[in-house]
Amino acid sequence: QVQLVESGGGLVQAGGSLRLSCAASGRTFSGRTMGWFRQAPGKEREFVEAISWRGENAYSADSVKGRFTISRDNAKNTVYLQMNSLKPEDTAVYYCAAYRGYGSVSFKASYDYWGQGTQVTVSS
Repeated sequence: QVQLVESGGGLVQAGGSLRLSCAASGRTFSGRTMGWFRQAPGKEREFVEAISWRGENAYSADSVKGRFTISRDNAKNTVYLQMNSLKPEDTAVYYCAAYRGYGSVSFKASYDYWGQGTQVTVSS
């Protein structure tokens, strides 16, 4: 079993920055690609970023490229999402998730463990 706990969300003005953290417990973090998704009110949950186990590969949604950066510290079982130049349209609940190992990393069906989410609100 894996437990994922996100933190670091909050209210920030447009142009500001936040860093989200996702702390993982349990055996499944080891060896897994990890991803971040977000869900705005009334919208589908969408892919944001993903990072491979050793960090050699990172994947980004077009909407956040150049502004968001995913990283991980495997010694701490933690994945991070650094968000810069935030826009009001980035407002959403952000979730981290553990990738099953098959399927596209940008599909939410490819992930089998999810955190409870952390709210990010960007004011204009």
